[in-house]
Amino acid sequence: MKPASTSRSSGRYRKLADISGVDEELFDKPNNSKSMEEPTKTKQEQRILQIITKDLIRTVRVPRIERIEDTIALPSSGIRGIISKARIGVSEEREALRQAYLKEKEAKMQAAEERKNQLVEIDEAQREKPELTEVEQDAQKRSKRIKCRAYELQMEEEQEIKSLNKLIMCAKTQATWDEQVVEKKEIKGLMDKEEKRLDIMMEVERRRGLADMKMIEDLQKKQRMEGKEQIYGQIKERMEEKLNDNMLKELEKEQVHRDQERMNREYQEAMENKRKEQQLLQKEIMRINADVTRAKEKRLEEEKMTNLKAMDYLKQKMEREEEFEAEQERIKKEKEKEIARLRALQERAKDYKAEQDAIRAKRNQDISDRKWRMQQKELAEKKARDEANLKAARLEQVKNKEYCMMMEANREKADMERVLKTQVEQIAKENEVEKKHNEEAQRHAASLRQQVREQEQVALEKRRERLKEADRMFAEERQRNMRLLEVKERKLQELKATGIPEKYCVQVERKSRQIITDPRTVKA
Repeated sequence: MKPASTSRSSGRYRKLADISGVDEELFDKPNNSKSMEEPTKTKQEQRILQIITKDLIRTVRVPRIERIEDTIALPSSGIRGIISKARIGVSEEREALRQAYLKEKEAKMQAAEERKNQLVEIDEAQREKPELTEVEQDAQKRSKRIKCRAYELQMEEEQEIKSLNKLIMCAKTQATWDEQVVEKKEIKGLMDKEEKRLDIMMEVERRRGLADMKMIEDLQKKQRMEGKEQIYGQIKERMEEKLNDNMLKELEKEQVHRDQERMNREYQEAMENKRKEQQLLQKEIMRINADVTRAKEKRLEEEKMTNLKAMDYLKQKMEREEEFEAEQERIKKEKEKEIARLRALQERAKDYKAEQDAIRAKRNQDISDRKWRMQQKELAEKKARDEANLKAARLEQVKNKEYCMMMEANREKADMERVLKTQVEQIAKENEVEKKHNEEAQRHAASLRQQVREQEQVALEKRRERLKEADRMFAEERQRNMRLLEVKERKLQELKATGIPEKYCVQVERKSRQIITDPRTVKA
């Protein structure tokens, strides 16, 4: 498919090839039949124009004139369809390219993130587990084993672990004892079976002997019958044989009797031996039962003594705690009394100061009033004298009246200024003394308050220290209980691994809960 060009002059479509793969809807059948008959010309002669201006001469080459052929006019709907199809293809291609680019970018980012995580994991592994030499690894393992062994030995010295070991030992002993009892019962059963078997064997032997005796008697009867038959035929000849036969019979009877007596004696001896063995076995069982009873009584006595000791220890501990609380209460009451006494002293000091201030103010007022009355009295006396002198020498002092009055005024002014100055100085001194007294009282009160604050701070610090110590002891006790719990679990697992019956393991576990308490189930 060849690209089509657009004419600059007309801007319409121009067909370059007769055979084209463009969609046929772009072309209609040509209306001008004459244009189809004319030959196609691709090139024409170019025109050259020469333009002469004032400053230069230019030569202009006119482009070739192309003939427009096979043009059509498309409707607006067709143009919009073509444009929309072109846009759809381009937008889908762009969307596919964008999706491919995003997928490639996401894959690259994911691969980079995985490589980053691998590098971080390798760095953390190297940082957490630095490479050690073989000697350092052996030393580390040996140190770890020594620490573990020391920790196990230390935990074995704990009283709770000792009690747990005692429980485990008692459980093992009880299990062994029960096994021995079961074994003795089995032995007794076997002995009873053996005794029955011996009885059966003796009965079989007795019956066999009886059968032999019966067979012998039958044989003898047969022989006697035969002998009788022979004797009847040979009475005279067989007399001696008959006597011999009788003697043989007697001997045989005696032999059978002796055999029977021997068998009876053996049976009696076997029964006597069996009875003796049973008596010995019963004595052994009674001795073992007595030993077990004594051991049980001893264990109960030891448990009783242990409980008494524990009760005494708890009682002493409670008494010490009560004494400590009473001492703390007494110290607290003494501190409260001391604070109340200091406050009372402070109040009394304030009251005393107020009384002294009032007395001092009253005294100063009395002195001032006294001085004023004396001054008024002196002034009155002086005025009387002056009036008498004036009356006596009024005529002589008329000329000096103004001068005397001026001098009197100056003198009165000086006296008043002197009195005022004295009063001001006295008041200043009193104020200074009062100020010093107030400062001294304030310093004393501040010192008392500082002492009270220091004592309260010391008491608060002591209380905080006690609380911290209590928290530390509680934490240590909790850690100790956790370690004891771990040791208890390990020992219980070892006890179960020994293969003793489950009921003893359950009993030991139940009793161990009373000795070692799980700190996770205890409320703080």
